[in-house]
Amino acid sequence: MSGFLILVNREHPLSAPPPASALVPALPDRPDVLLLRPAADALRRLLQALDTGTRIVPVSGWRSRAEQESLWASSLRENGPAFTQTYVARPGCSEHETGLAIDLGENVPELDFIRPSFPDTGICGTFRARAAEFGFILRYPKGKEAVTGIGWEPWHFRYVGVPFAREIADRGLTLEEYLL
Repeated sequence: MSGFLILVNREHPLSAPPPASALVPALPDRPDVLLLRPAADALRRLLQALDTGTRIVPVSGWRSRAEQESLWASSLRENGPAFTQTYVARPGCSEHETGLAIDLGENVPELDFIRPSFPDTGICGTFRARAAEFGFILRYPKGKEAVTGIGWEPWHFRYVGVPFAREIADRGLTLEEYLL
């Protein structure tokens, strides 16, 4: 895997996972949520710039293929195929397997792992508005489901690097529209 503009979806499965040595905790107090170092560093800078404290929490970062397979299977059992195909990428086709994707949640009781609360208002709205300054895009925006193949996920951010994130956000594009 080279660069941050890698497209991973049903039509473009992940060719190879990142080396384990390149993954670091997204935040110092969450060693269970991993990202590639550049994405983790940018996330820390963004959260620090916004002085979020504990109001935004990382829910899910890098996932191994086995973890994605388990999530897919358990969601199929618990939520059915329509829900699963809308909110869970197929194993091998998940951005989480790149180490560049992070699901974030508003720090609320009973945070949903698959669909965490991340409203358009308050600190979450401010995060979303400033994410591109730090290299992140909202990966699955509302109204772009037919393009991305995934439902609207206001909690799912993808690190692509600052100049690219700004251009993608300014133009209102998805990664598919930008790259293809």
